[in-house]
Amino acid sequence: MKRILMLLALSATAVIATATVAHAQSVTNTTSSYGYAGWVPCANGGAGELVTGTIDMHDMVTSTVNESVDAWQFMSAPRGSLVGRITGDTYRLTGVERGTYVEILQGDRYAATYVHRYQLIGPGTGNNAVVRETTHITREGDEVIVRHDDFAIECA
Repeated sequence: MKRILMLLALSATAVIATATVAHAQSVTNTTSSYGYAGWVPCANGGAGELVTGTIDMHDMVTSTVNESVDAWQFMSAPRGSLVGRITGDTYRLTGVERGTYVEILQGDRYAATYVHRYQLIGPGTGNNAVVRETTHITREGDEVIVRHDDFAIECA
């Protein structure tokens, strides 16, 4: 009898505990296209050039909310083909963006982290560009702190 009562007590506790647990849900899962123009310092034999084209972006956002925290995560995967305005060279864009956003609902605080990694792959050697960026944003009340932990563009 003691085992049955203990099992019932544990089961009731588990049901109550899971009733307050937040579950992640997909907020968006979309693909969009947009025109792009940007300077690539590695292009045109190292002299750089403007590249233009269309970028297809696959975005997925999930959200988890409970009584005290609203947490979002996003992942984007850009793909595209860009053309150099001077050389006519074609560049392929590939990469990933990831990020988190956490807001404390009982206060005036939030924190966000963004990680961007891109590769622009051009013809031949020395025309490829690798972009790395990691940024943290924190807000407490009216104070906003933006910290770039890493930003680099490398020619390869």
